Amino acid sequence: MQFNGFTQNDFDTFKLEGLDDRMTAIQERIQPKFKAIGSVLTDDLSAMLGNEMFLHIAKHARRKVNPPNDTWLAIAGNKRGYKQHPHFQIGLFDDHVFIWLAFIYELPNKTDMAKTFLANMDIMKKNIPNDYVISLDHMKKEAASFGEIDLKKSLERFRDVKKAEFLIGRHISADDPILQDGDKFYMLAKETFETLIPLYKLAYQ
Repeated sequence: MQFNGFTQNDFDTFKLEGLDDRMTAIQERIQPKFKAIGSVLTDDLSAMLGNEMFLHIAKHARRKVNPPNDTWLAIAGNKRGYKQHPHFQIGLFDDHVFIWLAFIYELPNKTDMAKTFLANMDIMKKNIPNDYVISLDHMKKEAASFGEIDLKKSLERFRDVKKAEFLIGRHISADDPILQDGDKFYMLAKETFETLIPLYKLAYQ
């Protein structure tokens, strides 16, 4: 399948009531698109990083009653899983697409990574554009712009609070025309990941 972008029908998936209906729509509408763009971006990241990267598509297997409010693909340097590793994400809520480099609470060594980031905030400020956004909780839609957030405070929270997370990247509104152009969105996602690679590498120092 060729990736031709995301449409309003994809976002309407999250208006469907009930776990079964919403999961069926995620599997039929969104996951084939994730596989198409994710496979190419996984190859791109493998080449850019010089390490083999692996594509994971969220299964939402733990959900038994409540349908998911978002869905995503993840690209990580581990074949078996991604949650315990820094990983790149593309995903959808009902009103926007997110493109993240994600450090979530399941990272076993997130305290050390937070300390590394705090010691190298100048590298982050030099590499990350001000219009990028930061989220401190992958379950929530909200994100603050990199240019306005208190970076030191956010990283200290990531270091000190067990459930705290740090996700950095871009939000694209559901009505942005770029989402309906598969090639343009792919280039945007690739460029975003490329911009975030220095931070990904920093995490492993």
